[in-house]
Amino acid sequence: MVAVLLAALVLSGCGLLSATPLSAPPSATVAPSIDPSADRTIAELFEQHRSGVQVTGAGTVTRILLDDDAGSRHQRFIVRLASGQTLLIAHNIDVAPRVEPLAVGDSVAFRGIYEWNSEGGLVHWTHHDPDGVHPPGWIEHDGTVFQ
Repeated sequence: MVAVLLAALVLSGCGLLSATPLSAPPSATVAPSIDPSADRTIAELFEQHRSGVQVTGAGTVTRILLDDDAGSRHQRFIVRLASGQTLLIAHNIDVAPRVEPLAVGDSVAFRGIYEWNSEGGLVHWTHHDPDGVHPPGWIEHDGTVFQ
């Protein structure tokens, strides 16, 4: 019941503008459980060269890259899905808090906008949208939601 309530909060766009511990009060946004078909959806988007689609998924951090400081600053890291597909996660740290601590081998869940590229794709908009144009995204790591 609590998981359903928390998932409803995420889907309704309710959220805080900072990292939110999963043990936070019910008004906090919490990442819902990840549907096992998420990998299949992302694989289909990759195969079809599609972009601009909101996805939810989970994987293991395989590489941490340097921040992209051109324009808005983005924390960047590579995640391997259970299917073996890799994704670049580009998390805007001018809008949302940095995912910390983060290390190779860590598990993360995410929601954001998928963009096709030949290396598996990238996911961005993993945070709230100050202009309200994009649905809110997030990264969940070690019991904390970063949005």
